[in-house]
Amino acid sequence: MFRWIAALCLICLPALAAEEQVVLGLSQDRVSITANFDGSEILVFGAIKREAPIPEGPPLQVIVSVAGPSEPVTVRRKERKFGIWVNTDSVLVDSAPSFYAVATSAPFDDILTDTEDLRYRVSIERAIRSVGAAMHIRDAQAFAEAVVRIREEEGLYSIREDTVAVDEQTLFRTSIEMPADLTEGDYRTRIFLTRGGEVVSQFETTIDVRKVGLERFLYNMSRQQPIWYGLMSLAIAIAAGWGASTAFRLLREN
Repeated sequence: MFRWIAALCLICLPALAAEEQVVLGLSQDRVSITANFDGSEILVFGAIKREAPIPEGPPLQVIVSVAGPSEPVTVRRKERKFGIWVNTDSVLVDSAPSFYAVATSAPFDDILTDTEDLRYRVSIERAIRSVGAAMHIRDAQAFAEAVVRIREEEGLYSIREDTVAVDEQTLFRTSIEMPADLTEGDYRTRIFLTRGGEVVSQFETTIDVRKVGLERFLYNMSRQQPIWYGLMSLAIAIAAGWGASTAFRLLREN
């Protein structure tokens, strides 16, 4: 009897596999930060692989998210006391991506339920993890919201609805704009296929972002030899100041 049960389970396994899977392509999977780097645009495109005809029901929707390296962020609240602004409360947000962009094929709330968003942490608010604050901190959630607001203003966080083109529920494409002030590291790229607000399949890869050339030399020097880096910066500042004063003096004399 146990053999029959095992055989039935093995027969059922293929049915549990995803019926629709992502075959992904990227215009580039590596971004090089050079001295004149002013941002980049990544083209994300792909196709849906199926073993059966397109299922009936709600149309297929696509969500693409790109997240930079996460790190803790300390957020401080300022209040005006006795005519001056002072820091009052501070909260450590446990993990916030340095960059986060979401592109969707339709309005976000229409293609992903809140339960699925909580499960996969797709929205900007859910991508930030804040375990908690001290009991005396009032309105602790406002600190995480401040991180989102500030980084949205800086162009580091964005959600771009209706920017993923889906053709015949089979091909999709979009582009993700990455700003100039990127943090080095692996950028987690996820693609979700949804139907009726539920995730039916997902795919994950990474985009490698690294400093190269002079940027890499200066970055390594600042981390590995901070004293020499400081002395070099001071020497460059003195030389620049002397050069500028000499140039102005020559202009006045002529």
